[in-house]
Amino acid sequence: MAVQDIVKYSFKNTFSVSTVQFEKACTIDHSVQQNAYSIYWIQEGSGTYNIDFEQYQFTDNVLFFLSPGQVFTVDSELIKTAYKLTFSRDFYCIQTHDAEVACNGILFNNIYETPFVKPCAKETGKLNFILESLIEEFQQNETAQYDMLQSYLKQFIISAVRVKKENHVIKDDTETRLFKDFSLLVEMNYKTLHAVTDYATRLGLSPKSITKHFQKLGAKTPSDFIKSRILLEAKRLLIYTDKTVKEIAFELGFNDPAYFTRFFTKAILKSPLQFKKDY
Repeated sequence: MAVQDIVKYSFKNTFSVSTVQFEKACTIDHSVQQNAYSIYWIQEGSGTYNIDFEQYQFTDNVLFFLSPGQVFTVDSELIKTAYKLTFSRDFYCIQTHDAEVACNGILFNNIYETPFVKPCAKETGKLNFILESLIEEFQQNETAQYDMLQSYLKQFIISAVRVKKENHVIKDDTETRLFKDFSLLVEMNYKTLHAVTDYATRLGLSPKSITKHFQKLGAKTPSDFIKSRILLEAKRLLIYTDKTVKEIAFELGFNDPAYFTRFFTKAILKSPLQFKKDY
């Protein structure tokens, strides 16, 4: 989004809310890699965004959620009213609070599903109330402001989780819980653990059993799941860092850079250097 007409409220560089009002098209011509958690709420407007190299189109009243490391590019947008909430792990750690909020893997760190959430009129009213309370709290300088801001952010996230669950069937069966546990485990370990056996051991299951659970969900195989996460990070590092292919290979747990190049080329149909050049 362009910097024009943006009003920003912030707390110690760990949490901020930006309000955006446009009367004309507003675009950026470059990609942004997220360094914090971000919630975008496009109340009025439409556009086409690229998130982690996947294209998404939207129209009016939509929320989407980005996690640190994800790549966000605006292809086109015509925005009238929008808000952006950004917070660091130091301000609010979604992993620590996941047992009570249940947003990890549903709103954030969910790189395998469409990241958009569309609230209905009633849900929009609730979210608006929380957002207005947040902005009001930012404008005050009262005691325990951190606690109040964190409380409002938590309410906003919980409301968004409820909207997600209302509009998307989020199962709580054995297969779904296992898929979430497996995906979060991959998210934490994909740079060092590449084999399904490694994750199966940590989950107390056999690789064959995990594969059967994935088949019931109609998901890609556990092996392909791990490969997809490694490839996504490889793309991010190629585009948004100056690291060499050799350095990226080592960072992603490959002892042989030549093997990493073959792995990448087979999946993407381009060598790492060609992918970087074309992008």
